[in-house]
Amino acid sequence: MFVEAGSGSRRDQARQLILDLETRGSQALPLFISCLEDTGQDTLASLLRTSRQAAKQDPEAIRPLDLKPVVLGPASLKPEELRVAKQDPSQPSQGKLAPVVLGPEELWPAKLRPEVLRPEAPRPVDVGSGGFSEIRAQDRAKGNADLAYVLNADPCGHCLIINNVNFCHESGLNTRRGSNIDCERMQQRFHLLHFVVEVKCNLTAKQMVQALGELARRDHSALDCCVVVILSHGCQASHLQFPGAVYGMDGYPVSVEKIVNIFNGTGCPSLGGKPKLFFIQACGGEQKDQGFEVASTSLEDRTPDSDSEPDATPFQEGPVTVDQPDAVSSLPTPSDILVSYSTFPGFVSWRDTKSGSWYIETLDSIFEQWAHCEDLQTLLLRVANAVSVKGIYKQIPGCFNFLRKKLFFKT
Repeated sequence: MFVEAGSGSRRDQARQLILDLETRGSQALPLFISCLEDTGQDTLASLLRTSRQAAKQDPEAIRPLDLKPVVLGPASLKPEELRVAKQDPSQPSQGKLAPVVLGPEELWPAKLRPEVLRPEAPRPVDVGSGGFSEIRAQDRAKGNADLAYVLNADPCGHCLIINNVNFCHESGLNTRRGSNIDCERMQQRFHLLHFVVEVKCNLTAKQMVQALGELARRDHSALDCCVVVILSHGCQASHLQFPGAVYGMDGYPVSVEKIVNIFNGTGCPSLGGKPKLFFIQACGGEQKDQGFEVASTSLEDRTPDSDSEPDATPFQEGPVTVDQPDAVSSLPTPSDILVSYSTFPGFVSWRDTKSGSWYIETLDSIFEQWAHCEDLQTLLLRVANAVSVKGIYKQIPGCFNFLRKKLFFKT
């Protein structure tokens, strides 16, 4: 490989061609000139014949052009540190790499000052906030049972979706239009994540507790995880560990704290040490956060939408009902549990009547794009960031994370 330092004129190129042909034999050039004349390329043939005659009179006229050797090696090496070395493929070099010079040995200068060719550095791919180092860390965590939950079973576990859309007239709760879209999204998403999905619709508070209890009493010994998704109206509720409550279709609330503790070590021993995930699409209260102006919020996300509805109802401290946690003073310490809320406790959670809730729509999209390579906590951070820039009223999803390890879904 050479880099030409001389001019690119046709005469110089002819001289170089003559040199190349002469080195192949004394008859190579005359034969080549004859071929040019036979094919009508008289101008080039004449140029070569003239140059050949000049070469016989002055051999220096066809000497090789001024060539620079090209050095392959690290760009950081200084010229005085460079040394010429012929690489032996059977002896891979270690430590500091020596440059390799391509070109005739007689052209090697005492001190090399050539252009250095080096491979282009690989470009990182957008895989999150941490780049390649984080990818390697994630890969190491996946294969390490001390750092990540093992989700090798197929199916991975059960997923129960409770979708309350229609509420009795006496409850004063509106029909949750768009919730069926959320339900279909979650049903398909967790099926793709290797869960056995079961959907129950329009349950009373008592029926919700019964369905959750039945799920907890199943034998999960051969499974690795359990997921509960609840889509309903919600409100604030007294709590010790997990805030908020969700309504049955009869208008009675069930506290999130009670829901989670149905799956504690006593009620569900076969899930001991295994992750139990709860995704709650419901309002945490009635407050509407108008937020404050931040940079680069798109006009599309900030446009008011007449089809958006809150999943909120007033908080009322009423008589003891099915939602009240039993023996709240002796609640077990949460372990291997994550509860993801569609909004911060006390605030409204928005649902579009045509496209579903902001939270579930975003959760499904983020899982589709990133679940193959990122852990659950990172996925939920992405969800919170994406939802936070929607609409005139702000909504920030959050979670209570009592997982002991990272969780990577089986994809």
